Amino acid sequence: MKKYFLLTCLAAIAFVMLAACGNEGGAAPTAGAAAEPDADVVAAGGTVSVWTWDPAFNLAAMVEAERIYQRMNPNFSLNMSEVPWDDIQTRIITMGMAGTLGDLPDIVLVQDNAFQKNVIDFPDVFVDLTDSGIDFRQFAAAKAAYSTVNGRNFGVPFDNGVTILALRTDIIGQAGLTIEDFTNITWEQFLALGIQVREATGMALMSDGAVPDLLSIMTKSAGASMFNPDGSVHIVGNPVLEETIENILALKDAGVVTVHSAWDEYIANFTQGHVAGTIQGCWIMGSIQVADDQAGHWAITHIPRLSRAAGATHYSVNGGSSWALTNNGNDPSLAIDFLANTFAGSVELYENILPSTGALGTFLPAADSAVYQEPHPFFGGQTVFADITRFAASVPTFNPGVFYYEARDAVGMAMQMIIGGTPMAQALQEAQAEVEFHMN
Repeated sequence: MKKYFLLTCLAAIAFVMLAACGNEGGAAPTAGAAAEPDADVVAAGGTVSVWTWDPAFNLAAMVEAERIYQRMNPNFSLNMSEVPWDDIQTRIITMGMAGTLGDLPDIVLVQDNAFQKNVIDFPDVFVDLTDSGIDFRQFAAAKAAYSTVNGRNFGVPFDNGVTILALRTDIIGQAGLTIEDFTNITWEQFLALGIQVREATGMALMSDGAVPDLLSIMTKSAGASMFNPDGSVHIVGNPVLEETIENILALKDAGVVTVHSAWDEYIANFTQGHVAGTIQGCWIMGSIQVADDQAGHWAITHIPRLSRAAGATHYSVNGGSSWALTNNGNDPSLAIDFLANTFAGSVELYENILPSTGALGTFLPAADSAVYQEPHPFFGGQTVFADITRFAASVPTFNPGVFYYEARDAVGMAMQMIIGGTPMAQALQEAQAEVEFHMN
């Protein structure tokens, strides 16, 4: 399970387009130089504990942030633990309800779709960073809003989740296809191309995890939500959702998409060359690049669009997360100073992590970096980060609702029921009732 957005998805990495709204009501941000480290904090040194997931992405970014901050504070170190997001969420709930906050780390990564609900449900767990000295105007405004509750900032924005279609050019080439054949197409055309690839290679075009990522990506590409503007559930009678389910069933029935129950299996499926590619948030590029032998054989484009949905686009999001500080009884000064001089203050950090992890941040000063315009050798010399920036500008906004995860999981279960033979109308009715039960 990975990182998910909340509130609006246009933030992504459209830095330049969002810079104006990011600065509204305040002075323009500086050039992005790191803040002056707190002299008392540096003199004391110390260790900050961190929980996050994904060694190729989030942990790798933290390792680089530690290296940069140690130039200012040589006695500093991070105590990093790889903890899956599901486990982080469970621990926050368990410790928050029990009041055992001392068992929490200093810094924890929180998925954007879950951030506000966590702060609302467990206000004592999280440190209010509004007056910490971190300049939140330096981030895309919509992205910073994901971790803002009642006008107060509780998170330092990190990555975005603009979706990409990433394909092995050598595999699709065996079917006489190129990445251009997968550009500006519908899901029906994607199905036909997938069948062509399967007939030529014996491979599925892509794999999907048990978590219904593809379903979420498709619906959001049309700006659709499983909630009405007033917060009520909109699963039954949702035409975009129904079209999405029909497309996914067709892809799976044709063997164009395979499903894997475990995240590690999903990743291994394309890194070990069992499928031709994947559709996912752009953060998946960090996992793709662990397969050194595939360097130069990948390319990206935007995703297919729904053919019937009003407002359908080729652009969506899946993922995004922000760093939170916890009220675990430790003095947060060191952790705040570390974040202020790295994720909230260092263009160099974003430049260094970008090529190896694909970690595209929403830190506005990084928009001018030449690194974002460089050809990427792993992706055949394609200027992938410039392309993803362009994709981000066209992502439609959507309303995920506070109960986003409950709705996503309920519809995912409905998908399994439909695959098992339950009529779609019945399965979606049960899903809506399940979400309404949680809400009440």
